[in-house]
Amino acid sequence: MSMNSVSAVRQPALTQPDPTRITVAYGDGIGREIMEATLAVLQAAGAPLAYDEIEIGEQMYLQGFASGISPEAWDTLRRNKAFLKGPITTPQGGGYKSLNVTIRKSMGLYANVRPCRAYTPYIESHFPYLDLVVIRENEEDLYAGIEHQQTSEVVQCLKLVSRPGCERLIRYAFEYARAHGRKKVTCMTKDNIMKHTDGLFHQVFNEVASEYPDLVSDHYIIDIGAALLAASPDRFDVVVTLNLYGDIISDITAQVAGSVGLGGSANIGDSIAMFEAIHGSAPDIAGQDIANPSGLINAACLMLTHLGQNKMAATIMNALLATLEDGIHTADLFSETYTRQRVGTQAFAQAIIERLGQAPSKLTPVQASTMNKPIEIRLAPRLKMSKKLVGVDVFLDWTGDSRDPNELGRQLEIVAGNELKLKMITNRGVKVYPNGLSETFCTDHWRCRFVAQAAHLKANHDGLLTSVPVTYPQLTQLLDRLIDAGLDFIKIENLYEMDGTRAYSLGQGE
Repeated sequence: MSMNSVSAVRQPALTQPDPTRITVAYGDGIGREIMEATLAVLQAAGAPLAYDEIEIGEQMYLQGFASGISPEAWDTLRRNKAFLKGPITTPQGGGYKSLNVTIRKSMGLYANVRPCRAYTPYIESHFPYLDLVVIRENEEDLYAGIEHQQTSEVVQCLKLVSRPGCERLIRYAFEYARAHGRKKVTCMTKDNIMKHTDGLFHQVFNEVASEYPDLVSDHYIIDIGAALLAASPDRFDVVVTLNLYGDIISDITAQVAGSVGLGGSANIGDSIAMFEAIHGSAPDIAGQDIANPSGLINAACLMLTHLGQNKMAATIMNALLATLEDGIHTADLFSETYTRQRVGTQAFAQAIIERLGQAPSKLTPVQASTMNKPIEIRLAPRLKMSKKLVGVDVFLDWTGDSRDPNELGRQLEIVAGNELKLKMITNRGVKVYPNGLSETFCTDHWRCRFVAQAAHLKANHDGLLTSVPVTYPQLTQLLDRLIDAGLDFIKIENLYEMDGTRAYSLGQGE
């Protein structure tokens, strides 16, 4: 079913007043089948939409577009504001970049919204009351994709977290909870270990939560939080978290609800939004008319709500629930007890169409959202923090004769010069000099911390302890001495105080 044929069949819907024009991409693998099924449901329901098709994914990669999308397609996305997207296949190797990540970051789609509910008993789940939403940061964290191999043995990935990125996502989570009648927002981080990155996210969450006294707020460390989502997910309502954690726990919640194939997601930005199923392109079953289109249909309903077509979204979702309740299931949902008819992709869509206007009798019907426009987030301007340079971490690629940190330490004590001093050396974050433990395993990657030669702390005019400043010329001269000593420095990280507070982590054992 081509886009032209879909458009031709859809003419009655398109003649309605003021249809909203959206962008559609079929994608790869099962993408064409589930998109055709989804568009057929939208057409039959009378959704006032018009469509522009773009090609993305594997074929575009192979035509030489490194991100799987052409420049012309970007113009279409920019013009239409809403994008209904099928799953895509990223070719292995060759430096191909994830199209999903590229679109999310290039278009500023900062919030990934993944509702998840149970459909028990028709879809097997141990948690019949599960009904939650995961709201995941979509642009930052480790998914910035900034990685380097620094030595023969060590690679790094930078975790970037910004205050504006945290604030707008967290504000979105609270606004979403209000708009959809939710009662609680839960933050999940690992700030007991990553005190600056995850610590910032938790700090901003507490600040924003104080502005929403009508909503309950709480926080879990991500490991116990993920365990509780798997063991008792019905205790949660809205969960907001960073990028990597959100990616993981949204799949956990979809799976414990009964099937990853049922999940849809929204990727929300200030002016553009993308909607997709959470599953992949499943090329192994492509073309067999057995894929479950429910995830993409769910995503299309999220899109309709985003566009203010709330009653239309509820109508389609209730028809989907009625279909599941009537025991009409695709192969992945087959149950000896509850499946009455096992159907293919297009027949499943037709069953939904036949139930448009109906509501489930046992599953809880979907109520139309009261939202009449997309959630808008505005950040208050913040004053620039004062910043003082107080030292530097120099990272070295070094093996020496025995990888003995004491040998390296003695050499660096000399290199430090008259104005700086070596405070410590760590290996993979653990202090190994001075006074390290002989049992600590060391690689060829060393962090060497230099601070002012004067006492590290001195009293200021108020009697408070403050770090002695370091100058940039002192740092560049230090690097020159390292080169002269034949030491291979691979990067540096400046150590700052921000508004008088230490803005860097201590070494384990420091």
